[in-house]
Amino acid sequence: MLVLITYDVSTTDSEGRRRLSRIAKKCVDYGQRVQNSVFECLLDAAQFKKLQLELEAMIDKKTDSLRFYNLGDNYKSKVQHVGTKASYDMGDPLIL
Repeated sequence: MLVLITYDVSTTDSEGRRRLSRIAKKCVDYGQRVQNSVFECLLDAAQFKKLQLELEAMIDKKTDSLRFYNLGDNYKSKVQHVGTKASYDMGDPLIL
């Protein structure tokens, strides 16, 4: 399933900047960045739950926020992109 993850982390202090960096690095482990604080992640149910719990443990719930959008398995018809930074199809094999 494709899960869109967005976050807003308060960076008014050094701890917030560290949280922001840690959250971004964790999301990179699971998917691709499509905008500054937006990631597309192709996950199964277990991976999604694990990532969700890991990210929730990283944020400060008083100042930060996370949003998870589950676009399901038939996501290709639900995503349209216009402009720069075209993404790759995470379901296709990567050739390096």
